[in-house]
Amino acid sequence: MVTDSIGDLLTHIRNANLVYQEIVEISFSKMKWEVAQLLKKEGFLRECILSADDAGRKNIKLTLKYGSGRRKVISGIQRVSKPGCRVYASLRGLKPYRKGFGVTLLSTPQGILTDRTATQKKVGGEVLCMVW
Repeated sequence: MVTDSIGDLLTHIRNANLVYQEIVEISFSKMKWEVAQLLKKEGFLRECILSADDAGRKNIKLTLKYGSGRRKVISGIQRVSKPGCRVYASLRGLKPYRKGFGVTLLSTPQGILTDRTATQKKVGGEVLCMVW
């Protein structure tokens, strides 16, 4: 049993990215699905699809994105808030990450949002991860 599902998702993506693997398949949870959708929307993933295995369990199939010459689109991914040490950011604490080239994902009362969307909606929340 995995206690940190977001950390598990990010580790799967990080490890697959290191060895230039195209497809990653992970178990489904609503939070993982929302994070994967945001990463796709921000341009870090090519595709994310819901699938089911023979036993009927849902899985998320992620297709990683690479540039020309096998250049990695995701150069770094870091978990910020962990189960043992939660990190929160207020609206004033949200700043552009890596001069706007990176994205910070937040868990807010309005759902999981990027730092830019959270600033527009004027909400803060728990800092899940940073991707650049």
